[in-house]
Amino acid sequence: MDNHAATMEKIVSLSKRRGFVFQSSEIYGGQNGAWDYGPLGIEIKNNIQRIWWREMTQLHDNIVGLDASILMHPKVWEASGHVENFTDPLVDCKKCKSRFRADQIDQEKLAKKQCPECGGELTDTRKFNLMFKTNIGATEDSTNVLYLRPETAQGIYVNYKNVSQSNRLKIPFGIAQIGKAFRNEIVTKNFIFRTCEFEQMEMQFFVKPGEDDKWFNTWRDKRWAFYTKLGIRMNKLRWHQHGPDELAHYAKEAWDIEYEFPMGFRELEGVHNRTDFDLKRHTEFSGKDLQYIDQDDGNKRYIPYVVETSAGLTRTLLMVICDAYAEEKVADKGNADDWRTVLHFHPKVAPITVAVLPLMKKDGLAELAQEIRNELREEFVTDYDQSGAIGKRYRRQDEVGTPFCVTIDYDSKEDGTVTLRFRDSMEQIRIPRTELVERIRTEIKNYTRV
Repeated sequence: MDNHAATMEKIVSLSKRRGFVFQSSEIYGGQNGAWDYGPLGIEIKNNIQRIWWREMTQLHDNIVGLDASILMHPKVWEASGHVENFTDPLVDCKKCKSRFRADQIDQEKLAKKQCPECGGELTDTRKFNLMFKTNIGATEDSTNVLYLRPETAQGIYVNYKNVSQSNRLKIPFGIAQIGKAFRNEIVTKNFIFRTCEFEQMEMQFFVKPGEDDKWFNTWRDKRWAFYTKLGIRMNKLRWHQHGPDELAHYAKEAWDIEYEFPMGFRELEGVHNRTDFDLKRHTEFSGKDLQYIDQDDGNKRYIPYVVETSAGLTRTLLMVICDAYAEEKVADKGNADDWRTVLHFHPKVAPITVAVLPLMKKDGLAELAQEIRNELREEFVTDYDQSGAIGKRYRRQDEVGTPFCVTIDYDSKEDGTVTLRFRDSMEQIRIPRTELVERIRTEIKNYTRV
């Protein structure tokens, strides 16, 4: 067994210790399925979000953004099929009170109604709707029921005509959205992989019927290529095609990008051909005409088909941390236990881009270091650390994935040069202070993980 391999226990411990992710309401014993993103976690999350948004909107002339409300008219969820179909099969153990998804336990034990944990008797299987309910208004009754949205896609569908008309969009076009979604999961596990509150990055691409297969394949290729921009090891990714028994009720075809987490391959992002299901249902339930008038095809009227790309933002963050994590032997001078924990984040994703470290606190080095930090912070997210031996400070920055460290010493006062240290290789070079910003910019642009 490799004692230096990444495990979920190590990821959880590091995440809490260094301020990436905390358990929600921890001082009260914690809230299952909910997590808080600390100072470093929110930086990574924001970086991933910015990279995705740029990729999906800025780099495409025919994709625009949207931020739809979390609370929507309840008929939206009737039309989408969530009220009727968004369920998991649930069983409980009468003895140990454990709760399970019936489709995720051994079917032989399920048939015998035998608990996989204690061997006790299981209840009958029943459907469990995953949507959170709430009430609006002064009274709590069935007429005032609302749902917390279980996905962001429906907000795009009900706004598709508003967006297309106000922005004069022509088929094919897309609408992108990043936002919170909520699911009353039976079982929450594997840290932030499966939670009750999470964020999605979704894009719905509206196409002419008959051209959906072409665009489906196009978006499969584009979404696979995206992960190279996050610096992910591509040999840790794979495609999984949904078989006939796995396809959602709205899908003609569906593929998942899966990543090899410490607990095995799990879904990271889905690419789906949703046909015209959603817009037809909203036409039926709302009574509004959601047809597209194709002025480039003789004013032909039709309901567009939809190709969806749907990724979890918080799940992507977990992947980025897991993929970056490494324990590396850094010296061999008779010390077999000289290892460092390092996060090999792509610099565009890293929560801190550059740390500024004065060799000593005295003799004006700290003041000079702060001056240099103020120059760098105009361009990059910076950190400042003057506590402890320089080697220990490097290790602290390695552990949070800081790609560059700048050390200021006595020579810096004399000749205006500083030491630039690279996280991955631990190489150190001497360069003029005036060249720092441009050199770091160049290194980020040309970054390749070793």
